[in-house]
Amino acid sequence: MRTITPAIAVAVLAISLGVLAQEGELDALRGHVPLLEERTPEPLYDVVNDDQRRVRAYPMQPPTIPHKIDNYQVDLNANRCMSCHSRQRVGDTQAPMISVTHYMDRDGNFLAELSPRRYFCNQCHVPQTDAPLAVENRFVDIAEILRQPRETEE
Repeated sequence: MRTITPAIAVAVLAISLGVLAQEGELDALRGHVPLLEERTPEPLYDVVNDDQRRVRAYPMQPPTIPHKIDNYQVDLNANRCMSCHSRQRVGDTQAPMISVTHYMDRDGNFLAELSPRRYFCNQCHVPQTDAPLAVENRFVDIAEILRQPRETEE
């Protein structure tokens, strides 16, 4: 069995004292709350449930989910999303069909069923809330950039 060497003990003590000395300092990830104080949690915002497709915020962004998904079963036994969004169901449900890329394996071969690597929808697709934006989005789509008049060089 190994024992703690004096050098390790001194290092642990120095780190502990450093943390205590930082009491009152601020950490940007915690907001403007001292390190040894509890932070007031953010409020829980309501999920937007309007079934309106949203414009994407950046290239190749997965579409967001425009409805609540509370209590949706998406596990190894079932995928509730596919009850509306699968190829077989979109005619009845009028929901958008998932991309054909979700039916491809990693080698680009098309499958009869949903690819296992695309099975857990909310790894990429997320519902939206009415929370205020944390940062401003200045994304401009390439189509918008191409419509702008070009500057001529002189």
